[in-house]
Amino acid sequence: MYPEDLKYTAEHEWVKAGEGPVRVGITDFAQDALGDIVYVQLPEVGTAVRAGDSCGELESTKSVSDLFAPVNGTVRAVNEALADQPDLVNTDPYGEGWLLDIEVDDDEEVAALMDADTYQGQLDQN
Repeated sequence: MYPEDLKYTAEHEWVKAGEGPVRVGITDFAQDALGDIVYVQLPEVGTAVRAGDSCGELESTKSVSDLFAPVNGTVRAVNEALADQPDLVNTDPYGEGWLLDIEVDDDEEVAALMDADTYQGQLDQN
């Protein structure tokens, strides 16, 4: 089961909304499919991102995968720890393995993302 307090995208990113910027990472399903992550490329703080556009890359022992922005907004922080410990994405995808914080242009975009049950349903169909 996926954390109920998060929102999800079809590209397997999660979004945690709260006060201020939203936190973004990839789901346990995504990190498992990628395998051992060896390098993470994230956008610079201050970069404007558009929902659905590539904003970084995750390189694993199997392949390189794009990271897609789940919402429109501006990058406010990136997880600097991943430069030295990219495997945090594998070991703790919902905690220490977070990727970036985005100041969202419109909170309605977050509300429109999938909840945990809908995301699980999408996985079950594939």
